Amino acid sequence: MQFDVVTALPGIFQGPLRDGVLGRGIRDGVVTVRIHDLRRWGIGRHRIVDDTPYGGGGGMILRPEPFFEAVDWIEGQYPADRSLKVLLSPQGTPLSHGVGTRLAGYDRVVLLCGRYEGIDERVREGLADEELSIGDYVLTGGELPAMVVMDAVSRFVKGTLGRGEAAEADSFADGHLDSPYYTRPSEYRGMAVPEVLMSGNHKAISAWRGQAAHDATRSKRPDLLGRKDD
Repeated sequence: MQFDVVTALPGIFQGPLRDGVLGRGIRDGVVTVRIHDLRRWGIGRHRIVDDTPYGGGGGMILRPEPFFEAVDWIEGQYPADRSLKVLLSPQGTPLSHGVGTRLAGYDRVVLLCGRYEGIDERVREGLADEELSIGDYVLTGGELPAMVVMDAVSRFVKGTLGRGEAAEADSFADGHLDSPYYTRPSEYRGMAVPEVLMSGNHKAISAWRGQAAHDATRSKRPDLLGRKDD
């Protein structure tokens, strides 16, 4: 699985790519992440990537040329059979379990990060294949959403997780939240582990987990019940 990230602030990614599931996937060679500085394709001697908006208004808008030229270079330098160009945007489709599994089926995902006041609409119309959002709020740029997308998608890439079945058992995999988990000690500050989990009866444990997952979903996220994932 390959990720190519186009950003005006490449330094943001240095820490998160070293650790966790994504970092392990990179070290093991099952995930490749390339961070591309948008200013490499900036305009003129000063590598300008933004300009004032037509029609007036505050803030600066990222120009289209650097994004188009960056993607042209990436696709020429790193050919991929199945490639998807994704613009991170609060207007995009919400990231979900289903979207994550779908993106994991691509050989390469190009993540386009906006910043400042916004991004020229022609990037959305003429370059991006789709838009993704990580929530109904506005961030200062697309870099944090890009990291969230890479983390969520890479979990479905074979070899990134310690247990092969872990991703399929997680919250949202079947439209429910996950069931509670417990470990040692069996009792702590008056709070005991449910006896069924220590019974060794795998059928009873499976039934308990299924009911606990349903109860958690009904209590915390009733909107998920009966809803088909994206």
